[in-house]
Amino acid sequence: MRSVSSEWLDAYRAGIFTEFQEQRGPGHTVAGDKIYRKGMLELMDEIRETRKRIDWMNDPSSLAKDEELKAMEIAANAVIRFAHRNAAMLESQADTLTNEVTDCASYANREDLIELARICRRVPANAPETFHEALQYYWFVHLCVITELNPWDSFNPGRLDQHLYPFYKREVEQGTLTKEGATELLQSFWIKFNNHPAPPKVGVTAQESNTYTDFSLINLGGVKADGSDAVNELTFILLDVIEEMRLLQPSSMVQVSRKNPDSLIHRTLQITKTGFGQPSYFNTDAIIQELVRQGKDITDARNGGASGCVEAGAFGTEAYILSGYFNIPKVLEITLHNGFDPRTKKQIGPVTGNPEDFTSFEELMSAFGKQLRHFIDIKISGNNVIAQIFAQYLPVPFLSLIIDDCIASGTDYNAGGARYNTTYIQGVGLGTITDALTALKYHVFDKKSITMTGMLKALQDDFRDFDEFRAALVYDTPKYGNDEDRADDQARAVFELYYQCVNGRPNATGGCHRINMLPTTCHVYFGSVIGALPDGRKAGEPLSEGISPVQGADHKGPTAVLKSAAKIDHIRTGGTLLNQKFSPGFFNGEESIKKVTALIRSYFKMDGHHIQFNVVSATTLREAQKHPEKYRDLIVRVAGYSDYFNDLGEDLQNEIIHRTEQGNV
Repeated sequence: MRSVSSEWLDAYRAGIFTEFQEQRGPGHTVAGDKIYRKGMLELMDEIRETRKRIDWMNDPSSLAKDEELKAMEIAANAVIRFAHRNAAMLESQADTLTNEVTDCASYANREDLIELARICRRVPANAPETFHEALQYYWFVHLCVITELNPWDSFNPGRLDQHLYPFYKREVEQGTLTKEGATELLQSFWIKFNNHPAPPKVGVTAQESNTYTDFSLINLGGVKADGSDAVNELTFILLDVIEEMRLLQPSSMVQVSRKNPDSLIHRTLQITKTGFGQPSYFNTDAIIQELVRQGKDITDARNGGASGCVEAGAFGTEAYILSGYFNIPKVLEITLHNGFDPRTKKQIGPVTGNPEDFTSFEELMSAFGKQLRHFIDIKISGNNVIAQIFAQYLPVPFLSLIIDDCIASGTDYNAGGARYNTTYIQGVGLGTITDALTALKYHVFDKKSITMTGMLKALQDDFRDFDEFRAALVYDTPKYGNDEDRADDQARAVFELYYQCVNGRPNATGGCHRINMLPTTCHVYFGSVIGALPDGRKAGEPLSEGISPVQGADHKGPTAVLKSAAKIDHIRTGGTLLNQKFSPGFFNGEESIKKVTALIRSYFKMDGHHIQFNVVSATTLREAQKHPEKYRDLIVRVAGYSDYFNDLGEDLQNEIIHRTEQGNV
């Protein structure tokens, strides 16, 4: 904190934004297919060749590159030694059993230990040749990445069905692996993830991220590098594993392309309707467009997907770092106080005019835009300071081994060594800011049912003695999520302002800043630092989450929600998060599967990035609050992850309860 400006600290303490690196190293990257093609010994050969090519005569960074490459080689050798120590322990256990074998079970156990030792001797030193070796190779890599600098959030194997299918297909054809054997190995893999929780969270990190753990997101489906349908037999085996294991980690999603069969969605919805909250649904075709628009090669884009909650990236070739959440509705509160924060009692924004003097909605939006730009400037300047600290003092040579083109450039992942380097700022509260601005436009400037002075008085008093006016704000004002342009126009306007403030601005690693729209659980924290807002929301209440409507504000059904959400340009983001909640009774008939499939397909045709579903009634959730001991296995979809309802804080539980429950499509 000593390295950032006083303006940054004031904005941070006011709750304008959070800082993802408060407690963790840069995460959210995803391994590509390199580890399934090359062993560490081969990577060490590449490192030595790169060191030979260093231009000591003309390259001023030659020493830094040489040191980085030596560190990569040390890291590669370390994971080989780690695997060999595992092998030695397994061999020791097998030797013990050799002297004690008295039955067939003990003999089988000894043979298993010998096979495991053989695998650890082979990988990750060499490229994997079998299905089991591929899984074990990844797990060694996973442990090393999250141990190196605690970038615990969201490192994952990415497109697991694509990586593993060649091993599965070859072994099944050779008769050395059965479907049942592969399933058992995958189930063990799931357990390893679930038994590896994140470190305890502190400070704002604990509030912005609440209960989520390692946040590994398994990608299934999508398209191949050549653009063709990537769904295969292993895709459906993995879906079976997800349904049977029913674990919080790893999280899972399906990439849905127009080239994929409906059977992929149908099978996934059979899991969704059980109320598990997984898998979520992503638009492959939109993700590819997003990544190509950012300058990625089409092949790298097709090999990509999403990690964490919804963040798009080019797997194995990109460092895409989330820098923190941005509280868009808080900026409106600052605007309505002429740059002054009523909570911290500080002038933290520029003087943009007394809102009581504004004669048009356009004047208000101009002031809001100036405040937004001011705080984005502060956030980006802080991002660049923090990124340089990580680049200089906290390199990650092991992670750099597996992300292209760190070895070739002799540059660390944290210093811009990857092929692509992106920094995201996550916008929060689109539904809330849309409805708040709509209320100001509708009541103060269009209908003139109240003056700005009267509106500010109502907000200052948290609507005490303004019950009738608050009812008009809540029930008689256009709301985002109902396919009504009188509200949705403000969503478009805010999106454009936010995009223009952030997109394309340089980061400290040779790449750019981009936007995405998601909250994890930060909408609860951000709501706690804001007073009453013009949409009728009372002080301290949670904001809307993701790009979803304000809880309960949508009343025209899920199709209207999707049409409102599709009015922003998802292709210019790196991810948006949309939650929908259905009553369990809706899924009683098979026809419901076809209806929701059509709903997903329709949203994705409009370039929607992501959608996920809670299938649980508000009645059940309220009962779980009253009698938690009866609902210890109740899992709900929170934001980009699922969690046990009992483990959530009361504010977050209530926010999920208040989400609109759809009963039909």
